[in-house]
Amino acid sequence: MRLAELTKEVRGKEYLPKLRRVRSEGWRDKVRVRMIPAQSPEQWELRRDNLAHSFNARSCRVRVLKPRSLELDLIHADPLARPVAVPQLADAGEVDLKRVVVGRTETGKPWRLKLLGSQVLVVGVPGAGKGSVLWSIVWQLAPAIKAGMVRLVGIDPKGGMELGQCPDAFEKVVYDNGPEAVALLEEIAAEVKERATRYRGIRRLWARSTGEPFTVLIVDELADLIAYQADRNLRERATRAIQTITSQGRAPGYAVVGLVQDPRKEIVSFRHLFTARVALRLDEPVQVDMVLGDGVRQRGAAAHEISENTPGVAWGKEDGQREPERARAFNVTDANLVELGVYLAPATVHEFPAGGEGREAA
Repeated sequence: MRLAELTKEVRGKEYLPKLRRVRSEGWRDKVRVRMIPAQSPEQWELRRDNLAHSFNARSCRVRVLKPRSLELDLIHADPLARPVAVPQLADAGEVDLKRVVVGRTETGKPWRLKLLGSQVLVVGVPGAGKGSVLWSIVWQLAPAIKAGMVRLVGIDPKGGMELGQCPDAFEKVVYDNGPEAVALLEEIAAEVKERATRYRGIRRLWARSTGEPFTVLIVDELADLIAYQADRNLRERATRAIQTITSQGRAPGYAVVGLVQDPRKEIVSFRHLFTARVALRLDEPVQVDMVLGDGVRQRGAAAHEISENTPGVAWGKEDGQREPERARAFNVTDANLVELGVYLAPATVHEFPAGGEGREAA
């Protein structure tokens, strides 16, 4: 502590941080520390690398537990270094829209995202693995989509480079950011208001018993619709429609999964409406708090330090959840998408001609 300059001497008295508890989990050591008076977590943040090397660790995370109390995660190995294989497709009845499993956390537990009663924002630089999160969600929803309990609507401004890999998953999908895409957004926004009007005084939240499908709107490269669109009128209409869906869609059964590279306010001015947020690899430390909320980076969410060799690794946090969790989305391969397309493809009905000739052919 002296060498790391985390002690203080005043009037001949030396103040030292106190070691409270150490717990080893194999891949990491969790060290709980009580800071000295007048010390800030930022002082420990600045010395993370010093501490990591001192304890022969690959890295060190600093998490604030409460005033004056820190926990250091000294990382010795990455349990998420290897891709996470997709599970078998489940039955429709097993799909829990409040706990959709999209991968595995670094502690080995299922990584769950809340869709029912939530809106999801996924942020990451190119190559960070946004597609892994997207297709992990679709993969887990597939049985419910096939059963008619869930419907997907998609917009892919990149000409279908992403959502076009499995178009059978979507009831409607648009492959640009022009008038057709904006019209689709406005159509969904109108549905939200119409369904909310019908539910008034009857129910407060969508349920399967309504007989109406839960709708998930997936927008790949959200910024192309609300920030980079050259036509100002289309840009403003798209922004109003998405704001309506994200702010009013929770109760009547509508969720938005928006994927974007740049989390700044001038790009996504209404990111506060997304209650579940996923930060994949980011460029700058300040972007972590932009995505996950103020102070989250101080509690260990170092999304800016995720390796480019581990696409799909992310930090996730939902409103009301104090601690962010580090996880990796399923590795949905091209072969998996082919399997998914076959699984969701509409059934083909063959009609045979009546009479003996038809029976012989059969």
